[in-house]
Amino acid sequence: MCQAEFEMACAAIKQLKGPVSDQEKLLVYSFYKQATQGDCNIPAPPATDVIAKAKWDAWNKNQGMSKMDAMRIYIAKVEELKKNDAG
Repeated sequence: MCQAEFEMACAAIKQLKGPVSDQEKLLVYSFYKQATQGDCNIPAPPATDVIAKAKWDAWNKNQGMSKMDAMRIYIAKVEELKKNDAG
């Protein structure tokens, strides 16, 4: 597992043609943020900003996870989405 595989997964997710559920998008986003930035380090947005709050909550759930573990999970999730996209 290395940075190159992570970067390939980041590129691959942009190529998906099929629909991806909002829940799956949040999962992928949360592991991407954890892999690239580590623990959530920004204050929670106001509850009235529903999208920003959902993204913050998803990322914050990964608190304490290592960047390497987040990369592994991100890559696995992208592979799963690619298989679903292919058929």
